[in-house]
Amino acid sequence: MKRDTLNHVWVGILGLGVVLIFGCTGLEIHDTSSLFNPEVKRSEVMGLVAGFGTTFAAVPDLVAMFKRRSSKGMNPTMAGIMAIFQLIWVYYGLLVGARPIVVWNTVAVAINCLSVGAYFHFARSERHPA
Repeated sequence: MKRDTLNHVWVGILGLGVVLIFGCTGLEIHDTSSLFNPEVKRSEVMGLVAGFGTTFAAVPDLVAMFKRRSSKGMNPTMAGIMAIFQLIWVYYGLLVGARPIVVWNTVAVAINCLSVGAYFHFARSERHPA
């Protein structure tokens, strides 16, 4: 894919994210205190268990990239898109007061951003060897 096309895709995705977050009036977070309630329900436990698996699904690729110190075989676009939509999931979790959604998607955003950053670090060092 050409670089210009990729840039247009990123601008479109970011624009959609901005419209979704700021263009929806009435979706403010009303009850943040419920997120810090110490009572844990069975549904939250199941959400935490399910979220664990999906959150850490990208870790093996990240570990492999660090071990071989190469960006070969990695796709930063997928990780970037996932991070954007996981940010939307975090916002949704805040809206509905769902701790598992907020926790796991926050961790997943960090993992995906780390993957994108590592990809560009290794890709740059592969293009310009020391």
